Amino acid sequence: MLAAGASSRFGRPKALLKVSGEQGRGHILLDNAIGQARLLSRDVRVACGAWYPLIRFRCSQQPSSWVPVPDWHEGMAASLVAGIRSLGPRARGVFVLVVDQPLLDRGALQAFGEAVRCFPKTPAAADYGRRPGVPAYLPRWLWPDVLTLEGDRGAGSLLAEANATRMDIPGVHDDIDTPEDWARIREVLSRRAPQARQYPD
Repeated sequence: MLAAGASSRFGRPKALLKVSGEQGRGHILLDNAIGQARLLSRDVRVACGAWYPLIRFRCSQQPSSWVPVPDWHEGMAASLVAGIRSLGPRARGVFVLVVDQPLLDRGALQAFGEAVRCFPKTPAAADYGRRPGVPAYLPRWLWPDVLTLEGDRGAGSLLAEANATRMDIPGVHDDIDTPEDWARIREVLSRRAPQARQYPD
């Protein structure tokens, strides 16, 4: 889970945005993202940087581990590199998710994970139309190329070059970049859980 950025375009830490969980309990966006990640793997690692340790103390759904990204300010590539380097020799691949896609379809996400487990050496990613993107799966043989990435680059170009299997995961286009995005997405979330008590930001 990539959660090391400063959310500079949004103006405040997106991981800490408040949503309602089960029975109306107040959860933050990172709690929701960790729940998504657990649909793919029991081993959930959060790459953290700009807002650590605040997000750790505010998060009620603790991951398997927190992965510090000392050079988080250099961009997304630093988080990918830190996450991969935290994995042991037995890992066959790694799923990559981001914290700001709360509308991902859970059934499609589970199907994505099941497909990857059937073909663990095949790169896979969400289909964005013209390109692959997160959620994504990077098999181990692709890691050396990922470790060469720099700056604010994700692994999208590598996935495209590797002809990654693309899967339809509804909700991938609903990411949170601006306060306006969040207002729209929060409204959708509130309609999905009409009985949940909404917590103010």
